[in-house]
Amino acid sequence: MSDPLAPPLAPPLADSFGVRVQAEPFDAAAEAEAMTRGRVDVGAVVTFAGLCRADVAADGTALAALTLEHYPGMAEEEMGRLIEEARQRWPLLGARIVHRHGRLVPGDPIVLVVTASPHRGAAFAAAEFLMDWLKTSAPFWKKEDRAGSGDWVEAKSTDDAAAERWK
Repeated sequence: MSDPLAPPLAPPLADSFGVRVQAEPFDAAAEAEAMTRGRVDVGAVVTFAGLCRADVAADGTALAALTLEHYPGMAEEEMGRLIEEARQRWPLLGARIVHRHGRLVPGDPIVLVVTASPHRGAAFAAAEFLMDWLKTSAPFWKKEDRAGSGDWVEAKSTDDAAAERWK
């Protein structure tokens, strides 16, 4: 049963390749289905959904919310560039990235990456590549809201290392 107070889901992208930045929640299944509707050449679809995670800091304060900000226009451009690079590396039949902005609470979806290919290896590799580079190159910023205070999240060296392996 759906929650009548929940914000409406955004409709899926119409094209097999695309990006979107939005405040509304997304429907991962609808995005994947829209990408493959009517196609018989797709042999594998990989869907990755990143969620806002409940987290307790070293000082014991729990995460109340994440506020995600982005650079409008530039974020979409960089996400599109990443998809084009993935298309050059793997035989993709579809790829899309949907990223949210605004205030999100633990359990809310943040990001969706969907890739489609004739074979699973390419779909998995492309999804991982897109997520690794999205975390380091797209202009998004996270602020953690904890017990009345908020701190901007610093870039992690582990994210940089994950992206570097694709060079």
